Amino acid sequence: MSSSRPRRRFRGLVITVVILVVLGFIADRAAESFAEDRLAVLAEDEAAKYDVRATDTSVEVGGFGFLPQLARGEFSEVTLTMNQPTVSAVQAEDLKVTMSGVHVPREALTGDSNAAVTVDSSDVQLRLSPVALTKLVARTSGLDGLTLRIAGGKLQAQVKIQGVEAAATVQPQAQNGRIRLVVGELSGSIPSAIRELLTSQLAKGIQLPELPFGASLKQVAVEGQAVALTATAANVQLAGP
Repeated sequence: MSSSRPRRRFRGLVITVVILVVLGFIADRAAESFAEDRLAVLAEDEAAKYDVRATDTSVEVGGFGFLPQLARGEFSEVTLTMNQPTVSAVQAEDLKVTMSGVHVPREALTGDSNAAVTVDSSDVQLRLSPVALTKLVARTSGLDGLTLRIAGGKLQAQVKIQGVEAAATVQPQAQNGRIRLVVGELSGSIPSAIRELLTSQLAKGIQLPELPFGASLKQVAVEGQAVALTATAANVQLAGP
C-alpha cells in the first residue's frame, strides 16, 4: 500500500499540471480573441479616415504566446484583413495589412480613446479587379470604352480610338505613387498614330485614391484574376475616435 501512495500523488500532480496548462491555454486564447476584436475596431476607425470601409474586418495576432507579448506591451506581428473594401468609392477585392512591431498599451485594449496603438512598419496589399482598375484608368486617361481584363496571367487592354479597335498587352508599374501602364504587344495591324496615342495616354499613369494608413505605393503585379498593389507605411498610429 505504501508504494501505491507515491504513484497516486504523482498521478494527481500530473493531472493538476495538465489542468493548469489547459486553463492557461484557454485564458490565453480568450484574451487574444478580445484583443483582436479591439484592434479590429481601432483599425477600422483609422481606415475610415482614408475613406476605406469594408463588409468585414478581422485581426490576427501572430508571434508565440499572446499573454507574454501583452505583458511586454508589444506584438511582433499583427495581420489585418478587410474583405470587399471600398477605397474612396472604388470597390476592391480585399485589403491585407501586415503590421510589425505593434506597441499596445493595455489601456488601448480596454477602450481608453486617449491610448494609441503605434506600429513600427506596415506592408499593405490592396487587390483590385480589372473592372475596378478600368474605372480608375478612365478617370485619368480620358479613353472612352476602355476595358481591362486578365488573360493568361497578363493584363490586357481593349479600346476603340478614332474608330479603330485596338487590343494590347499592358504591364502595370508603380511610378511616383501612380500606376503606369506600359503598352506591349498590339493585336492586328494598328496604325502607328493609334499606337502612339494609346501608349501616351496610358503612360500618364493612374491616379490612385489615398491609400489606407498613409501607405506609399511600391509595386504593382498581376496575381490570379486581380491586380495587387503593394505599399508600405511607417509609424502608423491607431487611436480611437
